[in-house]
Amino acid sequence: MERLQQPRSGGSPSLWDIYLKELDKISLKPETKKWYVRRAEYFLKALSPKTLKQITPQDLTQYLWQLGRNKTLEEWQFKQALHAIQILLCRVARIPWCNTFDWAFWRYSEHTLSAQHPTVARDYHPLPDSPIKTGADNHNSTPENHSSDDSVQVPVSKEQRNKSAFDEVRHQYSELFYQLVAEIRRRAYSIRTEQAYEQWIYRFILFHNRRDPTSLGGNEIKAYIEYLAVQRGVAVSTQNQALNALVFLYTQVMGRDLDLGEFARAKRPRKLPVVLNRDEVARLLEQMEGIQLLMASLLYGSGLRLMECVRLRIQDIDFGYSQIVVRNAKGAKDRVVPLPKKLIDPLNEHLTEVEQVFNQDREKKISKVYLPDALNRKYPNAGYQWIWQYLFPSGKLSVDPRSGKTRRYHIHENSLQKAVQRAATAACIHKKVNCHSLRHSFATHLLEAGYDIRTVQELLGHADVSTTMIYTHVLNKPGVLVRSPIDF
Repeated sequence: MERLQQPRSGGSPSLWDIYLKELDKISLKPETKKWYVRRAEYFLKALSPKTLKQITPQDLTQYLWQLGRNKTLEEWQFKQALHAIQILLCRVARIPWCNTFDWAFWRYSEHTLSAQHPTVARDYHPLPDSPIKTGADNHNSTPENHSSDDSVQVPVSKEQRNKSAFDEVRHQYSELFYQLVAEIRRRAYSIRTEQAYEQWIYRFILFHNRRDPTSLGGNEIKAYIEYLAVQRGVAVSTQNQALNALVFLYTQVMGRDLDLGEFARAKRPRKLPVVLNRDEVARLLEQMEGIQLLMASLLYGSGLRLMECVRLRIQDIDFGYSQIVVRNAKGAKDRVVPLPKKLIDPLNEHLTEVEQVFNQDREKKISKVYLPDALNRKYPNAGYQWIWQYLFPSGKLSVDPRSGKTRRYHIHENSLQKAVQRAATAACIHKKVNCHSLRHSFATHLLEAGYDIRTVQELLGHADVSTTMIYTHVLNKPGVLVRSPIDF
């Protein structure tokens, strides 16, 4: 602890004494505490000769941008550095602007993307190129094949075991899964639908002890669907999704006719959406700040879905017509939604900051932004253009698991989800609030204001007006206003 009490640079011993006391409050291990001090030292050294009181939010933002470009820095190391700096500025130096700084934006930005991340998963070959070694093939995979003296058993998580089993089944019936994925992509279904269908078929095969799906039929499908409803107690939508996946496999991929007959269906009632009144929306937004506030305002002000907001690009914002173009939304459809006038100035300020990051990335020769489908081949240089950049870029660079290139993706959706939940708690809103609640509130408040349901349907992007009609139940307004007799 001698080194901790006399840091090499960046403040007086009394300042670091306070810092060490703050670290004691969060019960860090001695080795971890050393690293917190080092992270804080590195930060002050990078901003030298400025003092703590002279540091601005722009200085901190610039430092974090640079730190996020470090390819050797793991995700947990970046978050550790962020936490160390936050303690230094907020608890020790008590910088006035510290509590309004957007810490959540940096805390929940991703450093690497998984191969199954919805942004890049479609770029992968639908099946592994090489056979997957199972426990029976790999003589080094089980502890029984080692002597008790030199074996080291590495604990495997449930998630890892599930993924391994899925890979084995996928390889065992590789031709069937290949045909499934090819048919899904031929019909231009979304990546999430593709992943969900693969998972349901995998579970169906496991349920029948890995029997060949081509030897199964309607009776086996019926048994599995009833199992989901009776023993697992799943929701109606869950059972329907599983049924749709299996029917798609047998009718569209295998070309077989199915006769399922009658079977037990899930009986859970359809739940009404959680809607906030206007006062609750205002209180919720008051508890938010920075990029999360801007994104949440778009969810409510424009009726966007979470991923629609996250994936917005610069060209999608039309200030001249005060509208936002939502591209390739649910059902592979584009639509136009209103751009709230109150958000024009905040969006312009945000775009100024994003453009600075874009220019810095271009100077550093960071790889071009991700482009979906075949756009990257059709327009090779489009990824370097300003209009294709994400409106809400990630705070850190990410590694593309397909190409290995380092590039900047959009901000991770978890950032906004957690910010909305924290804001709802802070605003004392006693409802199960999530990001989609803001979209529900958008639709309900438009109907309350007198807009017809067809207009709301178009703005929400619903294929059928019956989906939009659920908001009339929230309003108790199935055509005419219904008042309780106690209020007469």
